[in-house]
Order: sequence, then structure tokens, then C-alpha cells
Amino acid sequence: MHPQDIKTALGSGLLSFPVTHFDTSGAFAKDSYQRHVEWLSGYDAPVLFAAGGTGEFFSLTPNEIPDIVRAAKEAAGNTAIVSGCGYGTEIAVDIARSVEKAGADGILLLPHYLIDAPQAGLYHHVKRVCQSVGIGVMVYNRDNSILQPDTLARLCDECPNLVGFKDGTGDIGLVRHVSAKMGDRLTYLGGMPTAELFAEAYLGAGFTTYSSAVFNFVPALAVEFYKALRAGERSKCERILNEFFYPFMAIRNRGKGYAVAAIKAGVRLIGFDAGAVRSPLCDLSAEEEGMLEALIAPYQRQKAA
Repeated sequence: MHPQDIKTALGSGLLSFPVTHFDTSGAFAKDSYQRHVEWLSGYDAPVLFAAGGTGEFFSLTPNEIPDIVRAAKEAAGNTAIVSGCGYGTEIAVDIARSVEKAGADGILLLPHYLIDAPQAGLYHHVKRVCQSVGIGVMVYNRDNSILQPDTLARLCDECPNLVGFKDGTGDIGLVRHVSAKMGDRLTYLGGMPTAELFAEAYLGAGFTTYSSAVFNFVPALAVEFYKALRAGERSKCERILNEFFYPFMAIRNRGKGYAVAAIKAGVRLIGFDAGAVRSPLCDLSAEEEGMLEALIAPYQRQKAA
């Protein structure tokens, strides 16, 4: 897919990150993963992100990532697949090239590993990755990898395939500066954990879409919320926030890493054998899974009806 095509796809609807399925030995479970991706592709998400943050990119080996991308491409039909990418520059370049060969339509460049870096270092890091591939690249502003507007503008001038900016900082002042400075040069994606909680604020800052983690197990509800958001149906958004997203947040906040582990639990609860999360994450307790099961039960009945 041409970089401008993936840019257009990213901005055309709700996005999501399928969890990566593992078997009982902890290895990638391709068959179960493909059944899940195929199911998700039947809903209104123009792009799915394979081996992304919710897909436990941080616990995958670089050699596993292209296999996951290939599996997603095989199962996704016409839905575009963007691959996670990251770590230090040399590793990130290797991953970017390998997933391009595996058929990825684009990459999401997650924060580099461990250490803070100056703007000059981040500039060279992103530039190297962009110039190593021909597919579209999205940068993820989060944690120790915060591109300032002037740095991002330099990168856009030199890297035509840099097409997207995803934010996980929650700094509305910064993201509005970015969207005001770059205009329609980029597509802007909300990337806070449980992004629906922040979607209205990000919409006001020029971010027309976001990645929904709960799309993994309640896709119809995720799409319903997104459509209400874009239609300006504020009362409907508030109802769904109060009935589902704030109670989900309460479960998610019970343990570190539950922004991923709670999603994987939801996938298991609706009948996909996604397996456990890999360490250093831990799965929800039995009590917490029961809480989540009770929360999603009404939406499963709605789906069945």
C-alpha cells in the first residue's frame, strides 16, 4: 500500500490493535490469532495494528513479528495491517524491513528502549527508520520518545513516507501545537490507554480517530461509541462512558499492565483462545475476570440478538 493510501485509511475510521495469541507453551498461536483477526475485520475498522502495544510488542522477539504480520495479512481480507516497530535504531530498522517484506501496509514506530534522548537523536532515529522502507510510518509520541513540533516538521520535510502522528502523552497543549503546525500533512491518532476516555478532548485538538483496545472483544460497542463521537451525540457518548468505559477503567486500574491484560482477558471471555499474557505482565485474578465478564455480558447478549 502506498504511504498516502495508508494515511487515508488511518483517517477514515476507528482503529484497533488485536492482541497476540499464545498457546500453553507461550508460543505464537497462529490459528487462534487468525480467527480473531478475521472476526475483527468484519467490523468497521479500516486498519488493524499487528504486534502493537496491545499485541505485546514489548515481549515479542524481532523474529516473531514478521510471522505475526503475515498471519494478520492472510486473515484480514481487505483490512490494512500496520506493524509495530521499535527498540534502538538498528533493531528498529531491521524490524521495519522485515515487516515490509512480510506484507505490512505501514509501521507504527513505538518508543525506543529505556533511555531518554535529545531531539537531535530522536530526529535521526525516526529518519533512519523512515528511509529504510517504502511503506508509511506513524510515530508514537509517548514516554521517553516525545517529538517536539519543530522536530516533527523537519522529519516531515525529509521523509515523505512519514504519514501519521499518534499521541499517548495526554498533553493536549502539545498535540494541538503539533496538529496546528502540521495541518493535513499528517493523520492524527489518539493513543492513550482506553482511548475512548480521552476521545472528545482529542477530537477538539484535531485528532479525528484513535485506536480502540476494547474493539478486541466488544467491537460493536466500540464502533457505536466512535460513530456517536463523530456525530456529536454527546449524551450517547456519556451514557456509554458511564455504563461501560468508566467501570472498565476501574478494573483496568486494579493492576499494573492491566491496560493489556484486561483486553486479553476480554478476548478469552468471548470465546477466543488467546492464551495468557507474557511476563513481565500478569493476567487478571479470577475475581477480576469475573468482574469483567459481568461488565461485558450485556454487550454479548446484544451481539447475539
